Amino acid sequence: MQVRHLLLIAILALTAACSSTKEVVDENLSEVELYQQAQADLDNHSYTSATAKLKALESRYPFGRYADQAQLELIYAYYKNSEPEAAKSAAERFIRLHPQHPNVDYAYYLKGLTSFDQDVGLLARFLPLDMTKRDPGAARDSYNEFAQLTSRFPNSRYAPDAKQRMIYLRNLLAAYEIHVADYYLTRQAYVAAANRGRYVVENFQETPSVGDGLAVMVESYQRMHLDQLANTSLEVLKTNYPDHPSLVDGQFVPQVSESDNRSWLSKATLGMIESSTPLPPGETRANMDIQKQYQDAKDAIPAELKPKDADGNIIEEPQAEGKSRSWFSYMTLGLFD
Repeated sequence: MQVRHLLLIAILALTAACSSTKEVVDENLSEVELYQQAQADLDNHSYTSATAKLKALESRYPFGRYADQAQLELIYAYYKNSEPEAAKSAAERFIRLHPQHPNVDYAYYLKGLTSFDQDVGLLARFLPLDMTKRDPGAARDSYNEFAQLTSRFPNSRYAPDAKQRMIYLRNLLAAYEIHVADYYLTRQAYVAAANRGRYVVENFQETPSVGDGLAVMVESYQRMHLDQLANTSLEVLKTNYPDHPSLVDGQFVPQVSESDNRSWLSKATLGMIESSTPLPPGETRANMDIQKQYQDAKDAIPAELKPKDADGNIIEEPQAEGKSRSWFSYMTLGLFD
């Protein structure tokens, strides 16, 4: 099944590449003829041809009767032709040039719709991808653009659909934050995980991920031995989400097992600052690294090249008891000791 999907994707990509040749628009066409042909192309889903004719209409008749309508329909043609950047640019241009136009709400709607579909690329249309695990940049842009539409034009014919899409986008953004929090839990970065969980609880109320955010907070606080915060979060979780998967017979069950005993500093910095066994007095990490490099080089010397006594036994390098060699001695192989 996946092979067939990939084959279909390849065919569509090849078709798009072959159809991307620039169309020449007849210069003798009148404004009405250009508009009628562009409408026919839109009806036939020939969006590349429609785009060429609408651009020609706008440039040849900038003050004509169809100029404003051509700009609006150009946004739609770009959107349907999978050209999101061009569609958003055309929408922003129309909003800037015609802020009081009676159909400017349509430009806001198409701008948000373009960002809404931008994450659903060609692969996502045919392959089962979890959108909550992908970068939410376009989803966040779409939510903000739909929010502009609903706040500026609450009575717009497009407002109800925009509000429904905003609900979906809030759920998606909240789920993404939970995925990030779960990643921090697996890395034992409990401070970061707790912050993500609290962010979901505070900013994404009425989404299905609020219970998951509380569970992340409980688990993170328990790992950090912040018992009061953990108990408070647990009581809120039990009261509002008694059927949450992390609650078994009323008891909280952590979702991620603690695999090591790293310090709180290591966990809070995602392992970038690791704590380890204290060094002996006067010793440094650089010195230990040089000693290891020297020992590795020494061990790599073939046995036949090492010095031997009269009986053929390898002569071990003498070293004073209780005396540690300096890094300078190791670097110069003992020549200056």
